[in-house]
Amino acid sequence: MLRITGHSESGRVAFPFDLIGGAMNILDIIGPVMVGPSSSHTAGAVRIGLVAGKLLAEPIKEAQIHLHGSFWATGSGHGTDRAIVAGLLGLAVDDARIPHSFELADEAGMKFSFDHVELVDAHPNTVKLNLTGVNGSVLEVVAASIGGGRIRVCEIDGLPANFEGDYPTLIVRNIDQPGHVMEVTAMLGHKGVNIATLQLFRKSRGGQAAMVIECDQEVPAESIKWLSRQEGIVKVTYLSQAQRED
Repeated sequence: MLRITGHSESGRVAFPFDLIGGAMNILDIIGPVMVGPSSSHTAGAVRIGLVAGKLLAEPIKEAQIHLHGSFWATGSGHGTDRAIVAGLLGLAVDDARIPHSFELADEAGMKFSFDHVELVDAHPNTVKLNLTGVNGSVLEVVAASIGGGRIRVCEIDGLPANFEGDYPTLIVRNIDQPGHVMEVTAMLGHKGVNIATLQLFRKSRGGQAAMVIECDQEVPAESIKWLSRQEGIVKVTYLSQAQRED
């Protein structure tokens, strides 16, 4: 436990902060190590791009970037546009090349475009990304930068999600029918993967559904391939933490 001491007119005041967890993290106070003027508009934007690129799981051929709220209003001045592109290229939040991400994208053959979008009930710092990979994979991600370099993934391929990208995360789209939750959790247990959180979403009874599972260990690649071949499983997306940006 770290104890930070401040001063007031009535004397000295101590504020305890837990560096590992608890009510307040030290990054909430001092922010992340980063390149750029704003943790929300720069560091968070880089992380959104980086997480989205990992979820696509192949190099990006084209990115359509739709900016909402203050991301659109002030994003260019704060470098949000270049930060998102930098993340999509795989750059870390403290990479000195972030200001040159447009040029790097051109060199890598990654096309990108920006426009304005109005999203319902969205955080002001939200972006919708439509990504196409070099092998033809497509992915839609809606994510928000929520302060201190932290992000929240809100939607994947039009279905709700709610995770911050800090754990290995398995996203399973399936038909809403009995047995799929047991199928997935049994597979993880068999592979020795502990579930940290599990969220279930569906559009309608018997329609499209999704599981968002944050894990304490990496999910083996062969298990993801096996799961994607099962009847009733529409799509499996995975966020690995094997090569973290920080």
